[in-house]
Amino acid sequence: MLGEGILKGLAETAKNFAGSFISKERLTTVEYPEERIAPVEAARVFPFLIYDGGDWEKGLRCVACQICEKECPPKCIYIEKSKDKKPDFVGKPQIYPAKFDIDISVCMSCQICVEVCPFEAIKMDNEFELATDDRFGGLLLDRKQLAKPNEYYHKIHPTEAAAVDAKLADEKVKVEAKAKADAAAKAKAAADAAAKAAAVPKADSSKATADPSTAVAGAPSAQDDKLKGSSKSGGNTPEPAPKATPKTEGGD
Repeated sequence: MLGEGILKGLAETAKNFAGSFISKERLTTVEYPEERIAPVEAARVFPFLIYDGGDWEKGLRCVACQICEKECPPKCIYIEKSKDKKPDFVGKPQIYPAKFDIDISVCMSCQICVEVCPFEAIKMDNEFELATDDRFGGLLLDRKQLAKPNEYYHKIHPTEAAAVDAKLADEKVKVEAKAKADAAAKAKAAADAAAKAAAVPKADSSKATADPSTAVAGAPSAQDDKLKGSSKSGGNTPEPAPKATPKTEGGD
């Protein structure tokens, strides 16, 4: 029958419309903004920066590697690397972003910046109520506006945040174990070098004590000195005097 599908669709719409007055479970909308539906965990809107500890500036995980800026398709991320280093929340000197801005009027929420970040420093937020009457300045978020604590990340994406924390903890354990192994290897090498250096003088002194004839045999004698002195003075050795012939009595 021509138009049968249209009639079925209209009937389903009328059924839901009438049922919404009877059963609240049939309602497909809520009275926003008085009522709100909790966003699902996988929801994403715009990126934000994660920091650890109580100080957002010291605790930023971002080290201004600028990978997200290079990989961003609409080029809405602007980063300036610091000229110096500051201690992070654990006291380690680290380069930090002197400037980190995101133009959310250009951002397409593609999440590529999150996928390429090697430090788990940038994640996707689910906050969507960002309307403003300032078309330019109000939609350009700086690093202070973007910075949010790790606890907030656990609140909006608990499963993902737990996996990230476990990953970072494993990496920290590996780094600490490698540092301890390197320190032990250096200490062992230094101890071996010191022991070797201390053993060389002892070997030389024991050799000299065990073979005193070497020093005596090697010392020049008085006769050698005399011969050397004569050779230096003239260069020729003195010839022996001729023997006298005896005279005979009674001759011519």
